[in-house]
Amino acid sequence: MQRATLEDVAELAGVSIKTVSRVVNNEPNVRASTQSKVNEAIAELDYRPNQSARNLASQRSHLIGLVYDDPSAYELPSAGYIINMQEGALRACKALNYDLLIHPCNYRDKNVGDELRALIQHARPDGLILAAPLSNMSKIVKAIENTGTRLVRLSPGSKNGSYFTIATNDELISAEMTEYLASLGHKNIAYIKGDPNHKAVTKRFEGYKKGLANAGLGVSQSLILEGDNSIGSGEACGEKLLSRKNPPTAIFAANDDMAVGVMRTAERLGLRVPADLSIAGFDDIALARQVYPALTTISQPLASMTERAATVLIESTREMNDSHDQEIIPARLEIRDSTAPPRKSS
Repeated sequence: MQRATLEDVAELAGVSIKTVSRVVNNEPNVRASTQSKVNEAIAELDYRPNQSARNLASQRSHLIGLVYDDPSAYELPSAGYIINMQEGALRACKALNYDLLIHPCNYRDKNVGDELRALIQHARPDGLILAAPLSNMSKIVKAIENTGTRLVRLSPGSKNGSYFTIATNDELISAEMTEYLASLGHKNIAYIKGDPNHKAVTKRFEGYKKGLANAGLGVSQSLILEGDNSIGSGEACGEKLLSRKNPPTAIFAANDDMAVGVMRTAERLGLRVPADLSIAGFDDIALARQVYPALTTISQPLASMTERAATVLIESTREMNDSHDQEIIPARLEIRDSTAPPRKSS
């Protein structure tokens, strides 16, 4: 059977070829009724655009890139975090007839700038979504900037630079989690910090301190340790905290992987969660719902953030490189079974 053409769609829908092209390319200012007629004709004819011809005609690649830190650099990589990012970007690209290029890279590599320049030269994406911590590293941002490629930064931790950014309310929501733990009656609330290169994760620590202050509790440096976002580092920090003479009754970790690491250590030490120890995390990856007891955490809207970033890159006609805008998509508390009031002293 002969493949349907743009002309066939136009004839069936009763519109011009140019109108069909505008609908296929998601161009603005097409009436909803016209879009509906064209889309019905596309479905009836099973029309599939010739991608090469489409790209040539529009001078676009119809390709968006998602660049993120290579999780294999960690001892125990978090697949959940990456999957959430990919999910949102893929959703936007599918809805707008774009393809998604997924590119993990190691920001510790001194040649990462050359790697990204080569990627852009080869694939020629219409824009890039740059995830944390790469989004706040000047050498990486500069390398992309020098190619003239449009860019949206995810959770850069600060507004430095002139690129459109999408983030969540890390500091505010972390303060809320700390206050929630305090409201249960916990006074010794420990905190495990994440990788210091992740500036947004650093904001979570600021929220922890603010939450203690709001609850009338002081900050104790002995209750603060630094991990690297991995399960292994959560286990190690949990070991140090829970082996003390006066251990904390609650531990808030800067991400779910480290919180799960604390849960593993608690089980090994014979501590019951939440009867003997309350544990909270941040991100709400799938693992947070799969462990027992289910992890109290902060649901970071990562999929919504990447979906919005991809949509902005594809649909926006403005020059985002000259924009200082930041869009905040708020996170929320997910109270589950790993937190409870502290056990009363006998």
